[in-house]
Amino acid sequence: MSKSKRKSQSLPVINPDAAGIDIGGSFHVVAVPPDRCEEPVQTFKAFTGDVHAMARWLADCKIKTIAMESTGVYWVPVYQILEEHGFNVVLSNARDTRAVPGRKTDVGDAQWIQRLHACGLLKASFSPDASIAELRSYMRVRERLLDYAAAHIQHIQKALTFMNIQLNIVVSDITGVTGMKIIRAIIAGEHKPSRLSKFRDPRCKADEKTICAALDGNYQPEHLFALRQAVVMYDAYQVQVDECDEQIEAVLDKLCVDASEPEAPLPKPKHRTKQPNALNFDVREKLYRLIGTDLTQIHGIGPFLALRLISECGTDMNKWPTEKHFTSWLTLCPGSKVSGGKVMSSHSRKSNNRVVAHLRLAATTVGRSATALGAFYRRLSSRVGKAKAVTATARKIAILFYNAMKYGTKYVDPGAEYYEKRYAERVMKNLKRQADKMGMVLQKKEMCVS
Repeated sequence: MSKSKRKSQSLPVINPDAAGIDIGGSFHVVAVPPDRCEEPVQTFKAFTGDVHAMARWLADCKIKTIAMESTGVYWVPVYQILEEHGFNVVLSNARDTRAVPGRKTDVGDAQWIQRLHACGLLKASFSPDASIAELRSYMRVRERLLDYAAAHIQHIQKALTFMNIQLNIVVSDITGVTGMKIIRAIIAGEHKPSRLSKFRDPRCKADEKTICAALDGNYQPEHLFALRQAVVMYDAYQVQVDECDEQIEAVLDKLCVDASEPEAPLPKPKHRTKQPNALNFDVREKLYRLIGTDLTQIHGIGPFLALRLISECGTDMNKWPTEKHFTSWLTLCPGSKVSGGKVMSSHSRKSNNRVVAHLRLAATTVGRSATALGAFYRRLSSRVGKAKAVTATARKIAILFYNAMKYGTKYVDPGAEYYEKRYAERVMKNLKRQADKMGMVLQKKEMCVS
C-alpha cells in the first residue's frame, strides 16, 4: 500500500497540541506528540512538586489540552493543578478510553489516551465550577457523617433491646424528641418507667401509660455502658454535621452575592413537617435567592433533595443541550444496544451517580401520593412492574428539575384525576383507531337504571 493511501485511511488529528496522562496512585505517566520532545513519554511522581514539574514540562512542549481518566480520586489534585497552569483539562470516563486488548501497560495507556484525544474521540465528563464543587464536597462529607451516625443509632437500638426496653414500638423515631429525652435520662441513672414516661412529647401518638409499659426493662450495667458509648458517638457526629451546615450556608451565601433578587416572594411550602436530618437553616429561602424558583413545588423534591441536586449538577443547565442529554447523563433513560437491526437490550446503564439514588427514592415516595406523578407511577407499575416505574418516574422528576432550572418553568400539579382522565382518552382514541382499521364502529354502552 502506498504512503498516500495509508495517510488517507488514518484518523484526522483535531487536537495537535494534545497530551494524555495515565493517572496512578504513586506516579503518573504522561505522553505528548512524538515531535514535541526527544522522550515523548515521561513518568512523574504523585508528589505536588512533581505535578508542578509535569505542568512546566507540558508547557515547554507547547501542550494546550490534556486528557486523563477519572481514576478513583487520584485525578483530583492533578486536574486542579493543571487547570491553575492554564491548560484545558478533559476528564474522560474510563469506559471511553479502553486500550487495545493485549497492550495494557502504563506507557501504552498514556499513549492511547493521547492519541484518542488528539483525534477528538474523547468526551469531557461533567465537572462543576469551583464554588459548586466546594458545596458538593461539603454535602458529601455531611452525607457520610450521617451514615456513620446511623450506625450508632443501630448500636443504641441494640443496647435497648438487650435491656428489653421496647422504645422503638411506642415512638416512630428513637432519635426524636421523646426518644432522646428518655435515653439521656436512662444514661443519667433514671430507671423508673413512671418517671421516664413523663418525658413524652405532647405530639407523640402513644399515651403515657403505653410508654411506661414499654420502659419496664432489665437494666444491666454492661448494656448501660454500651448505650452510653453509642449516644456519645452519635452526639459527636451531630456536632460535626452542624459544622458542615455552617460551611454549606456560607457557600450558599457566597453564591447568592452575584444572583439577582427574585421578583415574586417565596411561595408557601407544600409540607410544613421538618424532614429528618434536615439542615439547621432555611434551605428553601437560600435556594430561592440563588436560582429564582422554588424547586420544592415539584412533588418529590424537598429542600434537602433540591440542595443535593444543585450541589451535584450546579446551576448552569446549558451544559446539557436538552432534557434528554440530562436524563442520559443521570442514566435514567433506556439503553441502546442494537446489533443487526435487532434490539439486544434497552436496560438503563448502571451508575454510581449519587443524585440517581435520591431521585429513585423520591419517585417511590411520590408514587403513594394523590398527584399526577403518583398516578403515573401506579399506572406504569401495574403494567411494566415497579422497577421500571421507579426509573420512569425518577426521569420525569429530573426533567421537571431541568426545566425549572433552565427555563424557570413553574410546576403546577394537574392532579391524579386529570391524569386518569387523559389516560382514558388515550385508550379510547387507540381503540377507535383499531376499530376503524377493522371496519368496526365503537358504541358507548348505555347504563341501565332499574
